[in-house]
Formats: sequence, C-alpha cells, structure tokens
Amino acid sequence: MDGADPAAALTALLALMTRLRDPQSGCPWDRVQDFASIAPYTIEEAYEVRDAIERSDPGKLCEELGDLLFQVVFHARLAEERDWFDFAAVAMGIHAKLVRRHPHVFAGAAAPAAAADQSRQWEEHKARERAQTLGDAAALADVPLSLPALMRAAKLGRRAARVGFDWERADQVRDKVGEELAELDAALAATGGKAHPEVIEELGDLLFTLANWSIHLAIDPEEALRMANAKFERRFECMERLAAERGMVLATLTSAQWDGLWREAKQQV
Repeated sequence: MDGADPAAALTALLALMTRLRDPQSGCPWDRVQDFASIAPYTIEEAYEVRDAIERSDPGKLCEELGDLLFQVVFHARLAEERDWFDFAAVAMGIHAKLVRRHPHVFAGAAAPAAAADQSRQWEEHKARERAQTLGDAAALADVPLSLPALMRAAKLGRRAARVGFDWERADQVRDKVGEELAELDAALAATGGKAHPEVIEELGDLLFTLANWSIHLAIDPEEALRMANAKFERRFECMERLAAERGMVLATLTSAQWDGLWREAKQQV
C-alpha cells in the first residue's frame, strides 16, 4: 500500500466523474449515459468483484473494487445533476444506517453471542425499517427484481418465513420437491411440448421449491449452483483434454463415448 490519503483519492475520483460528464468538454459516451444504461454495468462489476475474491487475486480484487466504486460515483453524479442527492448524501446515509444497525457497538446494547445472532439482529433491524417505510404488510415489497432468479427465490422464501409462511421441517420441503417434480412430469405428458407454458410454469415451481429446500438445509442455493458450475467446467475441460490426447473430435463422439469420457473425468477431478 502506498499510504495515499483516502479522502484526497475520493475527491479526485469525484472530480474526474464531474469532468467526464461535462456537457461541453466531457466524454461523449459518459455524457449520454443514464441510470438505466449504467445499471447493467453496476451489476456486472459486482459479479467481477465476487470472481476476484473466488480466485484469491488481491490485485484483481483491488481493480474490481475500483470499478465498482466508480459505478457508485457515476450513479451519484447522475442524481446530483437532477438535484436528487449527491455522493456525500450516499456516504452519510450508509454511515447513519450502519450506526443504527449496530447498537451493540454505538449505543451500549449487549453484543450478540455469535455471528448467527448478529445476522438475526441485522435482519430484525431491516424488517423494522421496512415496516416504518412501507408498512407491516410489505414483507416482500423491496426484494430487488434485478437479483438473479435463484438468489431472489431464496430471498423471497426467507422473507415469507419471517412472517410465518414456511414449512416447519426440511423433510416437508423435500416432499414438496417430489410433488412439484410429479406435476412437471404430468405437464410434460399432457402437453408434449418442451417449451409449453404449463411446462415452464411447473419447472419454475420446482426450481423455487428447490431454493426453499436449500434454505431449510442451511445452504445458499446460489453458492451451491456456483460450485456445481465450477465442477462441471473442470470435468468438461478434463474431457476435452482426454479427447485431444486420443485424437477424438468432440462433435463426432457418440453418446457412449461421451459417457465414458465423463466417467473418467469424474475420477480425475
């Protein structure tokens, strides 16, 4: 670390953003952006931060955090131009919220006994704030539509559970998974169409129930699927390597040859 002053660095970044958005001398691309056009980049940068963390790459993490910070600065500048709020309001808002949600640090409340208790208290604070803002009948009101569908399904399930709409035991959810799978099979048999609306609906119900089953198993479904994706990638790359070593052309392989390669890959990775 070079010991640079964080306040000075942030001031320089804010000034840079103002310069890029200058109507006369700014960047043509930056000048025409708005909240909607920038939002996809904001989401993408957040995922790239996650990727750098998973790769244990400090240099890349520093770079990606900078890209994500620039997104925050960009949105704040857009808001300032509309006289809505500025970056200082964003920073002060999150500062006040964090103080409010950490009474054991700032208000003399008893500290939670464990991290799980801290998470529970955090969610309780958030629920009270939602109730004050949106009313008691808004348990699902602010679950972001832009979340990945699997992540959003789990969040909706957790929110519903906090107001009492939930299964009591994990095995009850497992039974529901079987029920949803049977309904999907029935829809396939009745329609004969892979993309029939009824089939799509039943498949969605099955995926939603699987997400809720994961909650009862204390598993993050998004993390579980990421791990499955990574495992599939490793094994597929292993199959590609094995095929290349044997002079096999992937596009010409039979089902039996694919199955044999897959079994070998499973033993290796």
